[in-house]
Formats: sequence, C-alpha cells, structure tokens
Amino acid sequence: MTARYGASGQVAIVGYAHSQIMRHWDIPLGALTVRTVREAIADAGLTVDQIDGFTTGALFPSSGGHPVVDGVQTVTADWLVEQLRVRPRWLCGFQGIGQICGSVILAANALASGAADYVVLHRAMYNPPGRYNTNPMTEARGVDQWTAPHGYWGALAQIALPYTEYLQRYGATREHMSTVVAGLRQAGSRNPWSHWYQNPISPDDYLASRMVSDPMSVLDCDIPITGVGAFVLTTAERARDLPHRPVHVAGFAQGRWRPENGITAWSLDAMMEGGKEVGRMLWESAGLRPEDVDVPQIYDAFSPFIYFWLESLGYCGEGEAFEYVQDPNISAGFPFRTGGGALGNGRMHGVPQMLECYLQLSQRAGDRQLPRAEVAFACQASPNTGGVVAYTA
Repeated sequence: MTARYGASGQVAIVGYAHSQIMRHWDIPLGALTVRTVREAIADAGLTVDQIDGFTTGALFPSSGGHPVVDGVQTVTADWLVEQLRVRPRWLCGFQGIGQICGSVILAANALASGAADYVVLHRAMYNPPGRYNTNPMTEARGVDQWTAPHGYWGALAQIALPYTEYLQRYGATREHMSTVVAGLRQAGSRNPWSHWYQNPISPDDYLASRMVSDPMSVLDCDIPITGVGAFVLTTAERARDLPHRPVHVAGFAQGRWRPENGITAWSLDAMMEGGKEVGRMLWESAGLRPEDVDVPQIYDAFSPFIYFWLESLGYCGEGEAFEYVQDPNISAGFPFRTGGGALGNGRMHGVPQMLECYLQLSQRAGDRQLPRAEVAFACQASPNTGGVVAYTA
C-alpha cells in the first residue's frame, strides 16, 4: 500500500465565509447556513450555479435528549442543496468523529477523481436551549450500564480520566495549562466573529474558574455556540483562475481505535498509542515532518487535547508537552498565538483550525499574518478517534 496521498497538491481551498458565532442566534440555523454558504461562494469568485459538489459532517454533538431536525438543529448537505435549488453531480456527508477533517477528505477525493468541479464544505453548529450535555437516561443499556450509573457520562468525563493520568504520571499542574488557555482566549479575542471577541482572560481567571469534572474546569471546555463556517474547494488547475491564493490539501490521517476495555473509557496509554499511529500516517501521507510546519493548528475543544496531539505528532516526547508549550520560542503558528482555536472562539468543531490554516497560507490573516506560512495542518477531536489534514501553499 502506498503511504503518500496520491492526490497531494491536486485540490485547493479557494474561498471561505464564517458567520458571527453566538450562544443563540435570532434566525434559524438553516437560514444562517444558506447565507454563509452564499458568502463563501462569492468570496471564491464563483456563482451558486457553478457549485456541483456539497459535503458536510452533520453530527449534532450534544447529549441530553435534544431533538434533531434538519435545517433547525443541524444542516445536512441534502437540506442545503434543496434550499439553494441546485442539482449537484456529487453529494456526500461524513459520518464519524472528526467531522471537518472527514469532510475535507471526501471533498478532496471527489475533486481529484473528477466527480465534481467545485465543492462547498460547510459545518453548522447549534447550541440547544437548556443544558448542553445532561444525561436523560432512566436506565442504562449496553456499554453504558458499566459507566453511566457511576457518573461517568459524556465527553468531558471521558477526557478528564486520561488527563488525570497525565497530571499524576508526569507532574503537570493546572498552572501549566493556565498559560495556554489564557493565550487561546487572548488570540480569539482579536477575531471579530468570535464569541469571545474583546473578552480575554488571565491565567488567574483560569485557575479560579468553576470545576466541572475534576481536574477540568469550565474554561477547559469550548463554549457551545451557534454558528456556521463554509469553504469552497476545487482542483489546483481551476484554482489558478480564481481571485485568492489557493491552499492545497497535502495529506491526511484518521483514527478510530476501540478502547481496550470496550466501554469507551480511554486510558492515557490507549489514547497515545492510537494517536501516535495517526501521527505516523499523517507524516507519511503528506511527505512532511513536524519541523516543516509553519502553522500547526492543534485541536482544543478540551484543553488536554493540546498535550495529547503535540506528543502524538512528535513535537515532543510523552509527558513533555506541558513544559514544551511554555517555551516562547516554539512555533508562532500555534493556535494559542494566532487564531485562538476552539477555546478562544467557541465550539465550531474544527472550523477555527481549518480556517486559520487557510487564512495564513493564503496570506489573508490580516494583522495576524505570520512572516512565513507555507505548510500547515488542522486537527480535530482526540488523536486516537479524530483526524488531521495537512495543507501547503
């Protein structure tokens, strides 16, 4: 099997749009999505009738028994096509963890194979009224019977467990994490579309924040919001005729490892074992090394992901990330120095990471523009269950 991605450099992002993100919008999510997608198409220098491919990941990531109605709480590619009144040649949705990364891979493969000429990729996120991740169970079945009755429920608990192992094993503290989370909020506070625009925090604010799943506080979690991000992709050849500098898909990797105990309770060792395999596949797929990357966009829906991804991708050894991130001389392109990631902007499920890659490599990042931005990657979810895509200018 060939490890290098066969379509590397053949597909490019050529335009984008991002809505303002808020806790709750005063217009329906579907209407917000249609508007944002039209803006992305116009940004790419195209018209709606030229788009012949659509994709998304429509996972609604909230638990708690909330209803899920297409066009209201989620927006599939099918629903979007109906509202735009177009007839695409290619229509597909990603099912799994790592929604943005999976959708990019689908779009890139469709374009490289000739299944479509221009593809819109969107992600629509909805914040339901009430508690975002309450447990509505009156009885527990299947694997949940071994965890939920004991309070082990939802993504937060699943991340807090390996993070506890990490802190105890390597001597990391919440003081170490405080500088990173404060940096993410500082970076995100400069984005006009961010939920946290002009609202940075200090390390002391982080340390004083309310604990929600020890050792993780409310500020270790990205805030649920409503918002939409959209991108337009096409072939590298067609991209030459469009107004913006194209950003090419160089390679990717995905992970989906079952926990060794079979009940979704990831141990730190299992998470890192799967993560290192994803890291190996990424560098082989893209033909790159960690030191080649100018804009490493680490996923941070939960702050410990930053440590797990850095070590999985080979930026430092196991148990070293908490000290590594304190170094002011490491890459200026990390999200806690530029775009702000998820903790600095809001729960957009990997859109902030992909967007920062695109803006930096296309030289459209404004006053955040890095002096060198030729290679980037964007992660999503945990390293053992999510995905990562590499990009080149």
